[in-house]
Amino acid sequence: MSIPYTRWPDALATRYRAKGYWTDVPMTVIIDRQRNNDAIAVIEGDLQLSYRQLAQRSDNLAAALQRRGLRNGDTALVQLGNVADFYITLFALFKLGVVPVNALFSHQRSELQAYAQQIAPALLIADRRHGLFASDTFIDELRTAQPALRQVVLRHGKAPDTTLEALQAEDAGAFQATPTAADEVAFFQLSGGSTGTPKLIPRTHNDYYYSVRASDDICHISAATRYLIALPAPHNFAMSSPGALGVFHAGGQVILADDPSATRCFPLIEKHQVTDTGLVPPAVSLWLQALDAEGNHQQLASLQRMQVGGAKLGETLAARLQQTLGCRLQQVFGMAEGLVNYTRFDDDARTILTTQGRPISDDDEVWVADAQGNPLPAGAVGRLMTRGPYTFRGYYNSPAHNAASFDAAGFYCSGDLVSIDARGYITVQGREKDQINRGGEKIAAEEIENLLLRHPDVIHAALVSMDDPLLGEKSCAFIVARQPVKPALLRRHLRELGIAEFKLPDRITCADALPLTPVGKVDKKRLRQQLAGSPAQA
Repeated sequence: MSIPYTRWPDALATRYRAKGYWTDVPMTVIIDRQRNNDAIAVIEGDLQLSYRQLAQRSDNLAAALQRRGLRNGDTALVQLGNVADFYITLFALFKLGVVPVNALFSHQRSELQAYAQQIAPALLIADRRHGLFASDTFIDELRTAQPALRQVVLRHGKAPDTTLEALQAEDAGAFQATPTAADEVAFFQLSGGSTGTPKLIPRTHNDYYYSVRASDDICHISAATRYLIALPAPHNFAMSSPGALGVFHAGGQVILADDPSATRCFPLIEKHQVTDTGLVPPAVSLWLQALDAEGNHQQLASLQRMQVGGAKLGETLAARLQQTLGCRLQQVFGMAEGLVNYTRFDDDARTILTTQGRPISDDDEVWVADAQGNPLPAGAVGRLMTRGPYTFRGYYNSPAHNAASFDAAGFYCSGDLVSIDARGYITVQGREKDQINRGGEKIAAEEIENLLLRHPDVIHAALVSMDDPLLGEKSCAFIVARQPVKPALLRRHLRELGIAEFKLPDRITCADALPLTPVGKVDKKRLRQQLAGSPAQA
């Protein structure tokens, strides 16, 4: 059984195959091509796994799940952190043809319930060390709400025969891989979109594998690459730009850090002679602060290239990064929906410092539209429109979102405001959609507003961004309440509803009324102006 999704038109699919973008092989080839390689593939603390071991453990897990009734076309909800088990699980599910949603480790009850509601998973794989799974309470909730859920596998679980560790240790026997077809859905990527319900992005083997291969070529990834993954492993950036999948494809080495702090990452870079890494701008700032304070530049001597993406990198910070770290900077502007842009290593300094690069593919069709959908000339600021061989054609099971996000020709409107110069280089100017980018973590304003309105004392709520020198943006909630309510109580209310910690408002301001536009909508522009001229408060 295949997962339904919006396909590329036949004419485009034929073009992408003819040009070699789509090779009609499943992403299992990434690990299968390294099956006899005894070089170290992944390092997590004291654990080091060779490519041969990574391939075998993923075979074992796939076979064990197959024995327990999982089949091609089933879906899975997965929540694992920056651990080798994440990649073992990912490849095992690819081999089995089970289509996963990979939740971030920071996600809580609200997000996981939303994902489960959309895919009706047959399988849950999670970590007992995550607070949600320390007891069986949430698992029981999921089982009640999702009758299709028939298998639960826990890392560090209590039942010895159903732990993730035990299933990896079972012999694969005569297991034969049954991946989904190359032009079918391989997994669901998570959207950082601006609406309240988390949207799922179907990614096929053909489109995602092309993105990985092309990223390797552009980013100079090879068997000599030692890549530090410090961002959440399921993030699109950390998975495929070029991310861990790009490194595995090239036969390099992935080193895992459980957070991007200098304290955690600097010793790993020195110990494992890391050559490459990818960060969001706030983490860059923290690294530079640590270098200023400690002067421990020698720990980073092996670092050759640093990618920065997830949010716009300011020119001043970009220049300081190159000067202080002495490595080559590559700006990355991508989206889980597909399009990825890179500055190239042979670009001039001005281009690298001030733009977010140009697309991967000659067949990435990218242009800028005005509010009415008309094309704008080079250099003008407008809405980014794109389609191409690895940009999706529609959110999963979301006709209303798709109608608003795509034009009649199938071009996706990302919600980014950009300018594109005559060479095709993109400069991000801001966001059109109601979304806050908090250090690379996307917060949908509507989601938090709806949850705040569930508090009995809240009448109106509006969440807006406010500038922050470290994270780029933080969030401020404006509240109209029936009676005075303390910010701490509202944050506790949100925590009890099970949202991720990064989504909690950084600031909460009570107001007698919210300003409105002439058509009666909350005037968030005026709220942001108020913030710019007001002192900080809780």
